Amino acid sequence: MTDCVFCAIATGAIPAEIVAEAEGWIAFRDLQPQAPVHVLVVPREHVPSVAALPSGGLGGELLLACAQVARSESLEDGFRVVTNTGEDGGQAVPHLHFHVLGGRRMGWPPG
Repeated sequence: MTDCVFCAIATGAIPAEIVAEAEGWIAFRDLQPQAPVHVLVVPREHVPSVAALPSGGLGGELLLACAQVARSESLEDGFRVVTNTGEDGGQAVPHLHFHVLGGRRMGWPPG
């Protein structure tokens, strides 16, 4: 997708502070962090949201990537993984992404 900011980050067309990456995904720091650690994990291929996630291993791969990011960010005391779907769900960028949040105690309910 040519006008997707996360696709542009995944291809390197837009710079980002990369935390980790693999063939199918990339993880980078959020520009508006909501916690001391706030990293986004996105698939390299354009998937609009978790509702459009294809069957197969991509969903599991992305969750394992979130766990890898949490380990690399030293979030041993805990972390939160969040994905928003659709406008009512709070999704601001129409490209599937997981927020890995940590570095402080998370409150509940979240929103």
